[in-house]
Amino acid sequence: MIRRHTAVSTAEPPGSAFAGLALCPAVGFALPPGQAGPVFGQDVWDFSQVTGLPAYMKTADRILDFTSIRNPLWRVVAKEYVAALMLPGHERVRELPKAVRTPHTVQTCNLKLKEAARWLNWLTSRGISRLGDVTEYHCTAYAAERARRLDKGGEVIGQQSPTMARAANVVIELAYYQELFSTDRYPADLQPFDGRAASTVAGLRRTRNGENSTPVVPDEVLQPLLGAALYMVQVLAPHILALRDQVRDLQQPAPSPEPRVRGVAVLEEVVRRRIAEARPLDRLPQGRITLRLSKGTFAPEDPLLQVSLDSLAREAGRSEFNYRHLPALRPVLLRALDAVGVEQPWGRDAATVIRADEQGEIPWTAPIPEDQVRTLERQLRTACIIVTAAVSGMRISEIAELAVGCRLTEEPIPGMVRYRLASKVIKGQPLGGTDDEWIVTEEVHRAVKVAEDLMGSEEPGTLLFGNFAFNLLYKRFRRWVNGPSGQRLGLSPIPEHQVSLRMFRRTLAVALAYRPGGVLATKIALKHVSVATTEGYANRPGGAQSRLLAEVTAEEQQRNLDLTLAEYRKHQQGIQPSGPGARDLVKFFDSVDSALHEQTKKAPHVVLNDQQIRTMLSKRASSLHLGVANYCWFTDPSRALCLKLAQTPNAKKPLIGMCDSTRCPQATHHACHRPVWAEHQTTTKVFLGNLGRGHRAERERLEADLARCEHVLAEIDSTAGNGA
Repeated sequence: MIRRHTAVSTAEPPGSAFAGLALCPAVGFALPPGQAGPVFGQDVWDFSQVTGLPAYMKTADRILDFTSIRNPLWRVVAKEYVAALMLPGHERVRELPKAVRTPHTVQTCNLKLKEAARWLNWLTSRGISRLGDVTEYHCTAYAAERARRLDKGGEVIGQQSPTMARAANVVIELAYYQELFSTDRYPADLQPFDGRAASTVAGLRRTRNGENSTPVVPDEVLQPLLGAALYMVQVLAPHILALRDQVRDLQQPAPSPEPRVRGVAVLEEVVRRRIAEARPLDRLPQGRITLRLSKGTFAPEDPLLQVSLDSLAREAGRSEFNYRHLPALRPVLLRALDAVGVEQPWGRDAATVIRADEQGEIPWTAPIPEDQVRTLERQLRTACIIVTAAVSGMRISEIAELAVGCRLTEEPIPGMVRYRLASKVIKGQPLGGTDDEWIVTEEVHRAVKVAEDLMGSEEPGTLLFGNFAFNLLYKRFRRWVNGPSGQRLGLSPIPEHQVSLRMFRRTLAVALAYRPGGVLATKIALKHVSVATTEGYANRPGGAQSRLLAEVTAEEQQRNLDLTLAEYRKHQQGIQPSGPGARDLVKFFDSVDSALHEQTKKAPHVVLNDQQIRTMLSKRASSLHLGVANYCWFTDPSRALCLKLAQTPNAKKPLIGMCDSTRCPQATHHACHRPVWAEHQTTTKVFLGNLGRGHRAERERLEADLARCEHVLAEIDSTAGNGA
């Protein structure tokens, strides 16, 4: 239920910079015709009617309620503070030296207001009625109290540094804006937390070099999670949608033209038909059984307690069962109960599907009650969100803007289909967002189609997902997968671990950069995801997909630097690379050693750290490209064998798929490549053993390939064996 707020006004002092200000025109918000937005003097600012607010915003986040602040004077302070955050270009705000220069969104202002209300009400609870009485002690005590992490019993079990930072930030910002405040303000000499930043107060450290601090989803969580989501979208979706349609059809029975006097006879005919067709009677949901017992309609020992009588009435063309007919129908109902029994009504005779673990076939569902059909719909919708986020890298704000009719396809080359999604970019864009398109894989396109089918016959433009709490949806999805229903289908259990849509985007960027043999490479063709991402950037260079590709590029640079540093450390230990390009790489590492030695002689008391070494290695690391069985140090395009073979001497990147690492002067082999060569050696030997006498040319080719493979393995082993 949506709570309606009444616009209550607080008396405004004449000195307020925002007195009588209509907020929507001032901020630049558009309203539907005939709607009046909030005014500064009102104690509740309701922006629900504003056109263009992001779809992912909750209704509660669109309403700023100042009535939670107990001190009436401080309500005006809070309103002036929030108005200044929304209007940084206001003539009085832009004069403040420490005011924030970027307009805050309604959602951010709501978060700031709630934190300000906590701080001001905390002061009220301590007997302070004037901001002029606030001291450094109050600021420090409040921040420390907000940082406490409590258990269910109220005991302190730790510290919440991000919460402490948010609390300290509002306390500090009220000092930044106090020249605007017309009813109360801090003492003139008070600098909360001695002028330190909120992150410093909370002990938070910024990541070095602007590194992304969002963690990836661990493979042991992503593997079963994405596997279950894909299984639902690709295998179970048609059956769930068909069952949903059956439920909807039977919930709208046509009125029976039969006279009332024949009501009992029609119902008896329905029951006898069920006996003849060996169809069990329908079982009631547990909630309805409990309701029957509470009303005293049936005794606990009554054999008909669990039988759904309304389902028989609907089958007879009635909207509901008339209990006056029960005494006359009881004998035939008891006979039916003995003959065919009672069973859950939906999912009987379900079609068989291959289990997720490929251990045979199984009916896609056991008989279930009607509420479980709705549960399956919700889990399928969550699966669509998971596939879309994990494989496309779209943000939650962009997924929330997907609407019916957003799926687009084109065939640039006969037989090849490009899948696109039309959405909006919200982050960093003006109110209402900017239209954009994502080029995605077929898996994502299919997931969005399933989401459209779940909506039913909705008008184009209707939001598919809108506002949703993914944390709650994910917990329910994991509970279903780990429960009897998911385990019956052979789904792998999902370990308990926090997962967010932001982590999906980060995981995709890392997967495309490092190309592990993990979940995305096995469940989905990782190459196809990479191609779709790159193609999306090429199609719309300034679009949202280019930002994802920028994240991927940053991860690739970090990956290359880490790998180069690791090989340099091995070089220092005496473990050298092999292959045609090994001599150049060792020569480069020796030059780094010499440079470090010179620095040490000049400053013997200075200890060199990894960051200084990374700086020296960064140029060579930028030339690194990963092959399946080698590293390519693409320092000189004119020496690249792949470009010579393809006759593309001006290419900016190597054609890594054409690499012959035993001949290219820029290719090296390392210990991490040994398993690939060893597997190739084993496979080649098997093929040679299976060749008949008549395949002389093929035998010679395989023997040469085997000799080359054994030579590479011998080189890797010999260089690795020289280590200390």
